[in-house]
Amino acid sequence: MRKGILALAVFVAAACCAQGQLLYRIDGNGLKAPSYIVGTYHLAPATFADSIPGLRAALGAVEQVYGEVDMQSAMSAEGMEKAQKAQMLPEEVTLSSLLSAEQMDRLNAVMREVMGLDMSNAAVAAQMDKLSPAALSATLTMLMYMKNMAGFNPMNLLDGYLQQEAQKQGKGVGGFESVDFQADVLYGAPLDKQVKDLMCMVDNFSDAMDMVDFITAAYFSQDLEQIEEMLDEEQEGACSGDPADEDRLLGDRNAAWVRAMPAIMERKATLFAVGAAHLVGENGVLKMLETKGYSVEGVRK
Repeated sequence: MRKGILALAVFVAAACCAQGQLLYRIDGNGLKAPSYIVGTYHLAPATFADSIPGLRAALGAVEQVYGEVDMQSAMSAEGMEKAQKAQMLPEEVTLSSLLSAEQMDRLNAVMREVMGLDMSNAAVAAQMDKLSPAALSATLTMLMYMKNMAGFNPMNLLDGYLQQEAQKQGKGVGGFESVDFQADVLYGAPLDKQVKDLMCMVDNFSDAMDMVDFITAAYFSQDLEQIEEMLDEEQEGACSGDPADEDRLLGDRNAAWVRAMPAIMERKATLFAVGAAHLVGENGVLKMLETKGYSVEGVRK
């Protein structure tokens, strides 16, 4: 069933469905030239760039590309070291020391389903027992995605590709956030909350797999409305966070980016590439830009 959902989504994306919309033109408020914003999916392959109508033309028209982070900085030796450190537990703490034996049994059952191996395997334990619960949750999510996406290459993804293409064309590249800041957003919650979130994912694993599949399908169908509906549904699900979680991951960051965007666009026409979930809703970037008086129009070709 899940592979069928993804196969259908890829077919629909290739056909470029009428309601599909990921790229938007930003104009008005005295801008000398339009800027653009495209919703990305952090696990989408670089090749998906050719399926987004108007993206190549937008990239050619702007003077710089802005992402959530500067990917060259994030992929540098220093950036990789910072990200890796943020995903590790403190000294003398292991995942197996944080979880009860019964919790470990439940976690191991899910790991066997996703990986075919669990923490009873010495090699797996050596790699994963020092991961924070939040980092392990992210790892399991990526592995769930990879099971249905043959040929997935984590080193050739859409966000990084757009910045690389800009550099090849002699354009500038920037990022809204530092590696440190984004790592704290993703992995900086208190350990007790991380454990709670991990175990909720474990105990509702089938739902978690379905959510990954459905969001992936919605993105490849370029359907922001469906992504918004799924995010709303996720907030009402068994593992929904409190409003502070949503603000920390989406709302607060969206507001900070929109505060920074006017000055960035005034200096240079810019293509912004950020996660599609940041675009949607009343507190999404698109609506906030309109509230500031900008014209935000979907690009269809």
